[in-house]
Amino acid sequence: MAPRTRTPNTALRTLLTEAQWTRGQLVRAVVRVGAEQGVTLTYDDSTVSYWLKGSLPGPEIRPFICEAFSRRLRRPVTSAEAGFGSDTESGGADLVSDLVDLGRADMDPSRRGVLAAGLYSAALMVPRYTDLSGRLEASTAGRTIRVGPGEVATVRTMTDRIADILDELGGGHARPMAAAFLLNTVSPYLRADGSESVKRDMLAAASDLVYLTGWMAMYEREHGLGQRYYVQALHLAGSAEDHLTYCRTLRGMALQASNLGHGPKALELADSAAEASPKAGPRLRAFLAGQQAHGAGMVKDRRQAFARLAETETALSKADGRNDAVGGYDQSAYQFHVSHVLYELGDLPGSVKALQQSNRVRPPQERQGRVHANGLLAQRQLELGHVEAACATWETFLDDYAVISSARGDDHFHTMRLRIRPHLTNGAARNLHQRAVEVAALKA
Repeated sequence: MAPRTRTPNTALRTLLTEAQWTRGQLVRAVVRVGAEQGVTLTYDDSTVSYWLKGSLPGPEIRPFICEAFSRRLRRPVTSAEAGFGSDTESGGADLVSDLVDLGRADMDPSRRGVLAAGLYSAALMVPRYTDLSGRLEASTAGRTIRVGPGEVATVRTMTDRIADILDELGGGHARPMAAAFLLNTVSPYLRADGSESVKRDMLAAASDLVYLTGWMAMYEREHGLGQRYYVQALHLAGSAEDHLTYCRTLRGMALQASNLGHGPKALELADSAAEASPKAGPRLRAFLAGQQAHGAGMVKDRRQAFARLAETETALSKADGRNDAVGGYDQSAYQFHVSHVLYELGDLPGSVKALQQSNRVRPPQERQGRVHANGLLAQRQLELGHVEAACATWETFLDDYAVISSARGDDHFHTMRLRIRPHLTNGAARNLHQRAVEVAALKA
């Protein structure tokens, strides 16, 4: 029997040429995308050679390759364009159907085995507010019940309660509640009949909840899922003509990009959020400008970063005393942004001081935020060589971490255990190490 021949993948070679990448550079980019999803890949140059000769990568790996090219070329690259055959995903029939599919996927434990569904795209095209505004008809097909202001109030109240649980107990406990409520209650409400004003209010309430759910998915390191929730929140907000949630969602997407190290994308999204809210009140203005400052710091634009911080401080000084649970902004958040900017621009001592100030003014119920802030603070104190100060901060971190469920907290815990090992001759470090062993046993 004659040996099987493969058709060379000229499409992939064309993309390599357009990206001006070597085979090794492609491999490293794909490995990085995989690492963001928690997948360890052990490819080398020869792997790309096989692909170029016509060998197809596994279906679960193809989205990683397309995303790597999308980031490099700053445009979406499909599986078909890469020579791997047609893409398998297709859009939902309407906005509510898409939300139902997303909620079901989030509640299904088997989703963790479907890598393509969890892929974050740095090249995602964000829909403009003007393209989404007023699309009520897309969300009201198949009406079976009628809703009024009471149902809208129910969604708003549940969103506030879930936000409180997120702050106190972590996203690991709060997000399953949000996903179940979206699927079982909110989705039928969105298909229900009602006055035009009530339907618009329901879309706005749903967009707030979907935004919060995306925020929690991001915090739990499910970045692809979080991005999908964010896009759904944009569509719902646009349909409701809810400028506020549209802008806050874009800002959340900017934070997600910054968490993943995509500085230019983080700044682009933060700028888009600010540009979409020309009539923003002072607290929202501060909320958006603070994220712009962080993005500017990431791209080393010192002038813009400090100008945005000054804008943030001025806006926050004009805000009233009200601070909503979903997307609120206060002095603690401002100092946290100051710390990010200073750290990105190389001022480590200033960054530590700002984080300490952020913690001092943080509301006591924000346990999850405090876990993240103390995890960062201890790492930066250790970078300064302040071992005992870092250990004291990590002790405080453990007080909160022991009672919440948070993937980001898990990351900080793992980092703490790794970084304290070289310092076990120090008494404070030994005590911290022993306590960490005990906490790990309780969490197992």
